[in-house]
Amino acid sequence: MRYELNDTALGLVSAGTYSQTADDSRFLNSLNGSTDRYGTFKIFIDSGKRTSEIESAWLALEIFCDTSDGENTYSLGGGTITQEEARRIAMERTGRRMTESDWKW
Repeated sequence: MRYELNDTALGLVSAGTYSQTADDSRFLNSLNGSTDRYGTFKIFIDSGKRTSEIESAWLALEIFCDTSDGENTYSLGGGTITQEEARRIAMERTGRRMTESDWKW
């Protein structure tokens, strides 16, 4: 199977939603094994299945993640939070502390 990326798709793969979602998958995998570890290209190829899995993993931690726009948005209790805040809260809720080097490999 061969995939060709136009400029718009390539921009999304290199930055924005796919990249953020790939980081989320790596983080959540290392945190509690709730997702697989996906790279940006794998998420791009099958984004519906992959993003749904990652959104569900965040929701299990009571954090809402919306991957449907140009940038992932995270919220807690109806208020918007940053991706970094979502990570910090997730670590607090699981009792697992990690640095970026623990999950971003």
